Amino acid sequence: MSNHQQVPKPRIALFSGDPAGIGPELVQKLLDEPSRYQHVHIHLIGQQAALRVPAGLTLHAWEGWLTSSVQPGLANADNGRYMLEGLHQGLSLAQQAKVDAFCFAPLNKSALRAAGMQQEDELRWFADHLQFEGVCGELNVLENLWTARVTSHVALREVSQLLSKHSVAAAITLIHQSLTRAGLKQPRIAVCGLNPHNGDHGNYGDEEARIIAPGIALAKKEGYDAEGPFPADTVFVRAIRKPDGYDGVVTMYHDQGQIAMKLLGFERGVTVHGGLPYPITTPAHGTAYDIAGQGIANPQAFFNAFELACKMALSDRTI
Repeated sequence: MSNHQQVPKPRIALFSGDPAGIGPELVQKLLDEPSRYQHVHIHLIGQQAALRVPAGLTLHAWEGWLTSSVQPGLANADNGRYMLEGLHQGLSLAQQAKVDAFCFAPLNKSALRAAGMQQEDELRWFADHLQFEGVCGELNVLENLWTARVTSHVALREVSQLLSKHSVAAAITLIHQSLTRAGLKQPRIAVCGLNPHNGDHGNYGDEEARIIAPGIALAKKEGYDAEGPFPADTVFVRAIRKPDGYDGVVTMYHDQGQIAMKLLGFERGVTVHGGLPYPITTPAHGTAYDIAGQGIANPQAFFNAFELACKMALSDRTI
């Protein structure tokens, strides 16, 4: 690209999430700080009555306003329908090439299911509505550390049966491609074992040697810089150790990575719906019904989610 060419400002769909939770106030806190969004165009999706739009902010999708009379702090079908409509509008804007990325405030899965969502989570809802058949998965981000998982919202008793060398390699591929999409040229990835002490040479399970190591070898054959498997109780110590740490960690199940990430930075974490055609981000925490409407919610994770959506959108434009 010539030095004289300028990349157009990224366009971000921004949805206020569950109206019964802290989402609207998180969006409001972002809108109250123009320096956080002056480098992008925002397509705002939310309740007009719940948000104060600062003077000078251009709304590029007035049709995005929604109306809903829901009761704060309650998960029911009313706010579930509202959330599904908001997700549909954000996704439609991306499909119509009106936005480059989509960022939304926290959702409540119980309310979404009450409104008729059949999928296990919003990621699968996105994939189904996009008729996307490729590999996708939730990625969790804490500043410069990303995690992916081979299995997600399943019972622990099912994890071992769901692992295969191909699913391990697919998770490595997903996190590598997402990291490069976020601007990192040569990401280093650590892969976690499943069993205590990495199976202790087969004494506590053999998935490490039988499944995980072959999956890593398969990914390395494709050119991805992945190492492991490492014991679950030390892999994050290795990852954050500088200067020889890792950019990403692949875990085998949900809490294996989430416990570490939330301990390291609960109020800063971001979830990326990785692998989909469009960058989609959200805070890694929930709707916080217990403090909804009080104006005391920490907005940092939401700010980080919005910033990452902008960064990924700009990276997509410059590739």
